[in-house]
Amino acid sequence: MRKARLIYNPVSGKEIMRNNLADILDAIEKAGYEASAFATTPDPDSAKNEATRAAKAGFELVVAAGGDGTINEVVNGIAGLKNRPKMAIIPAGTTNDYARALKVPRGDVKAAAEVIQKQQTVKMDIGKAAGTYFINIAAGGSLTELTYEVPSELKSIFGYLAYLAKGAEMLPRIKPTKMRLVYEGGEYEGNASMFFLGLTNSIGGFETIAPDAKLDDGKFSLIVVKTANLFEIVRLITLVLNGGKHVNDAKVLYVKTSFLDASLIDTDKKMMINLDGEYGGDAPMRFENLHQHIEFYANTDEISDDAILGDDDQTREAGIELVKEYEKIQEDSEE
Repeated sequence: MRKARLIYNPVSGKEIMRNNLADILDAIEKAGYEASAFATTPDPDSAKNEATRAAKAGFELVVAAGGDGTINEVVNGIAGLKNRPKMAIIPAGTTNDYARALKVPRGDVKAAAEVIQKQQTVKMDIGKAAGTYFINIAAGGSLTELTYEVPSELKSIFGYLAYLAKGAEMLPRIKPTKMRLVYEGGEYEGNASMFFLGLTNSIGGFETIAPDAKLDDGKFSLIVVKTANLFEIVRLITLVLNGGKHVNDAKVLYVKTSFLDASLIDTDKKMMINLDGEYGGDAPMRFENLHQHIEFYANTDEISDDAILGDDDQTREAGIELVKEYEKIQEDSEE
């Protein structure tokens, strides 16, 4: 019988994994695997190291259960190997962007495990930068650096765009960065508040940031915000919320590319790089799209209400609050 290793964060989602472990293992075994489990520890790279060990031991499936951070660790544990097992995910964290992208049910860990029983998979693109693998986003610029200062309880609601919760208090600190971005078929050199690479259409709980992103086409969605003006940035964000109309705006560069070389014109300055929401080093940095690199179990023919972004109450409420904030800023500027 094929072997599966469940790697789970025991404290994710108020210990939801620990309380449902038996049902999850049973669901995996009904999919045709002999299942066993590993609970991650606070030690650095706990999930990553176990994923590497399981892959080298011949496990055909590694199941990552927890938040996006746990999933990223497991991916980093197997992505560099020649023989990579299949992966499945059980969302038990806060944002769960990858679960949204794969249409894996959120809020019901047993139902998420049962997706494996459908035997439907997608060979997913992943990104690589500075020896680190990422599964959803890479970004740089002053607009992204604000996210490092946002409390975790706000990130759980706003995801990657969490800094918006602080509104005008933080946004005025955005400064232009003169950067050089070389991508497939072109180059951008000039001021920008952010460059952004997306691998899926689910980013920070929003599906309209990279509205036409494909999971397996070997291309990143590259977005460059060519302004650091407060009002223009907030206007662009409202366009994101209004159906992804920002991609056609003159202040935005939006292209598809299989790679990106990002550097600063002024080499005396520093640009921090964000990989899947965490600090990943400083520019200059090269980003590569690894085409169809890991095969994931996914819910490819059934999309439950729980997995449709447009029905996410927290995301919708966040958008409403942002529009109110924008209107307030406009009113204050007119007085």
